[in-house]
Amino acid sequence: MAARYELIADDLREGIISGAYPVGSQLPSEAELARRHGAARGTVRQAVAVLAAEGLVGSRQGARRIVLGAARSQSFAELHSFAQWARAGGHRFGGQVIEQRRRPASAAETDRLGGGEVLEVLRLRTLEGEPVLVERTVYAAWVAPAVEALPADCESVTQALYDTTGLVCAYGEHLIDAVAAGTQDARLLGVRRGSPLLRQRRTTTTQEGRPVESSDDRYRAGSVAFSIRNSIGANPLVRQAIDLRSASGEHMFDS
Repeated sequence: MAARYELIADDLREGIISGAYPVGSQLPSEAELARRHGAARGTVRQAVAVLAAEGLVGSRQGARRIVLGAARSQSFAELHSFAQWARAGGHRFGGQVIEQRRRPASAAETDRLGGGEVLEVLRLRTLEGEPVLVERTVYAAWVAPAVEALPADCESVTQALYDTTGLVCAYGEHLIDAVAAGTQDARLLGVRRGSPLLRQRRTTTTQEGRPVESSDDRYRAGSVAFSIRNSIGANPLVRQAIDLRSASGEHMFDS
């Protein structure tokens, strides 16, 4: 039999999915929910924490929870940036550069991006005003000046580069796994250190195959789901074993 808080969470989840609690609205207060469900406030708090872990409501403390929306899924059927996907889904989104610097490319980055000097950017992304994604992106030397010219709060780097330079990111390779939040990720995303994050490592190129960027993107748990449609005739997914001794991969900045 389900625990009381799980039943309350189920009721609230159904209200969010049905639109009874629209995106951007506030949930009733803990006191109101406790009266409605005839439960203690601690039980209600547990229920709301479940929704926060699923990414359906905001995780801010000291205020009513903001509804972020039903489960959000991003398809790999087409190559879209985070901002392009969010805009297409009608979400309120934003971005802010936290750190940015030029430096020599590492050996691995030389293989992916062609070497020389690269531009390393740490960017925080938000959905409905909540932090959901930390991007650590390394740009190839040839595109670095155009990226540096963009404002720190540029909503869509992909769109801005197209508008200013005509650059089109045509192909992408993606690796998806889970990692634990380090000190910096935990602080930026408002989660506890060690919390699970969904990581997407990607490399994108132009139509001619010229490398543009390599990125390590880390999503707060429950904020975004990735969807992939396949068949026996066409399968975009490849399973790949991970060497656990080096699963952490390369680190840019302090994660």
